[in-house]
Amino acid sequence: MVPAAACEGGASSPVWRRILTIPLVPEAVRQARRDTTTVLSEYGLRPDSAFVGAVLLVVSELVANAVRHTADQSPTADVTIAVGAGQLVIGVADQDPRLPDLSPAAVGDGLRTVADLAAAYGGTLSAEPAVHGCGKMMLARFCVPGDLSSHGRRAGSRAY
Repeated sequence: MVPAAACEGGASSPVWRRILTIPLVPEAVRQARRDTTTVLSEYGLRPDSAFVGAVLLVVSELVANAVRHTADQSPTADVTIAVGAGQLVIGVADQDPRLPDLSPAAVGDGLRTVADLAAAYGGTLSAEPAVHGCGKMMLARFCVPGDLSSHGRRAGSRAY
């Protein structure tokens, strides 16, 4: 995990989280992008920024992989969007317990793109077994650029 100190923001910053459950059907990527755009806007991140564009591409790739590789074992995926301490974390969890090999020689173009985009923003890509029960979570971590993280959340928004 990227340490909070490596990103702008302090360890005492609140963490805002939203979990979206997406059916793993052909329209899943479109739904995940649309819903993630809405959530990121609620967090105060500009939808037209290069950073949000990178995050949306990561969401697209991770959800597309879930549809392609796990839909036979997992009818849905949970897309988690968490922001706090200068970090943004995207998690895509499914019920397939197989962890992908994330070594540079083993990853395909999609996961390589995800890893490169996370790294471009000081972050990482990882795969972890599900905390409870069967399955896994793909995690892409980013440091939120300073010019975006200072916008904060809109008044009246809720913590998740």
